[in-house]
Amino acid sequence: MKLLIMCEGPNELEVMKILQENNCLSFTTDDLLGLVPYHARQIATSPAVKVALNIYAGTVKVLRIGDSQTDKLKIPLEYKDKVMEIEKYCTKPELEMLLIIAENLDSEYEKVKSSMKPKVFAKHNIQHGRKSYDNSTKFYRNYFENNCDVLVNCLKTYKQTKGSHKKDELYLVDLLK
Repeated sequence: MKLLIMCEGPNELEVMKILQENNCLSFTTDDLLGLVPYHARQIATSPAVKVALNIYAGTVKVLRIGDSQTDKLKIPLEYKDKVMEIEKYCTKPELEMLLIIAENLDSEYEKVKSSMKPKVFAKHNIQHGRKSYDNSTKFYRNYFENNCDVLVNCLKTYKQTKGSHKKDELYLVDLLK
């Protein structure tokens, strides 16, 4: 069985690529459908995912990664026999929480979280290499690429400090070795 990683947004995809490149995940690249994670919310709307599923003859387990996973994954009829299991890995409230934790700003954010989303807080308070946070994949790449240990520690801290998700939602740290 292969793993099909479907990331809600490009930043989640970038974080997964960084973890994959640094051999931090509990599975190998060879375990992945098409050898890569995908930026896709639904199978039917992702040509790349459909091609990978069409090429692969075996079964898959879907790992959905994102901050808001209220939409149910619809499995197109032609893939019903291939998709055996679906797991959700949640990054709520937003992926920017990892940057806030990395910068030791989580206590500052707690003071304003009722009136400010993590993305807005990050834009006002986080810089890397003289560049302010701009919600780009390039920012995540530059910030964590050579600091994957920091990313891993942030994922661990996030799970320890951010309470619990819904019963069917896991944390990104649950994908680590």
